[in-house]
Amino acid sequence: MKLSSLGLALHITRRNWTVYKKDFIANISPTFADPLFFILSLGLGLGAYIHDLSGKTYLQFLAPGLAVSTALMTSFFETSYGFYVRMTFENVYKAMLTTPINPREVILGEFIWVALKGALMCLGVSLIFVCFGLVKNLALLPLVLWIGALVALGCGSLGLLASAYVKNINQFQSVYSFFISPLFFFSGIFFPIEQMPEAARTIAYFFPLAHGVKISQAVYWDENVGHALLFHSSAMIAQILVLGFLAMRAIEKRLTN
Repeated sequence: MKLSSLGLALHITRRNWTVYKKDFIANISPTFADPLFFILSLGLGLGAYIHDLSGKTYLQFLAPGLAVSTALMTSFFETSYGFYVRMTFENVYKAMLTTPINPREVILGEFIWVALKGALMCLGVSLIFVCFGLVKNLALLPLVLWIGALVALGCGSLGLLASAYVKNINQFQSVYSFFISPLFFFSGIFFPIEQMPEAARTIAYFFPLAHGVKISQAVYWDENVGHALLFHSSAMIAQILVLGFLAMRAIEKRLTN
């Protein structure tokens, strides 16, 4: 990729940040509040009845997956509802395409934006969990940025694919209900993924979130970090390349029609 194309893509990233920071507190509050309330309600409430889950308390088990889930939700809503509104109602991209910016640079800018956003949101939630004593080795905490970025890129690609094919904004509700919610509930966040039937476990690993949860657990618990990073990061990168390519082709076609 030419440096000039990267520079143009970064204009999209900066544009999104400029808009986002205008209501910064309102924009970040759901991202931080939801995992915190899950920890308080399930971890401290239900956790009182679950004393040993893979050698961890339920509070310790929940935290890594909930941190990663922020990247899932952040990236999906940004590249589905957010992207669709900018594309269809605000005509932001139509205006951009009258400049030297082309569709691929638009998509690259959006990918950079969701990767940064997912990484920082994941780190922010992890810092809250540090206050609960849920991160065993603080020296490993920067790895959360890597996990959040990968999950955001993979799940953001899913959001872009949805944006390319939905006929109206209400159809995102079906995508969320029948696709994103199952990923959230069945990717090893709330119970060990090994307890799932083999077929269901295989399906979960076809998508980035389950791999992200595994790496996050390794980092939070300081267990087999090197293996988790090598194996699950490689799987996620492969998935990102495939999903990202499909998303780029579909959105490029949508923007130019």
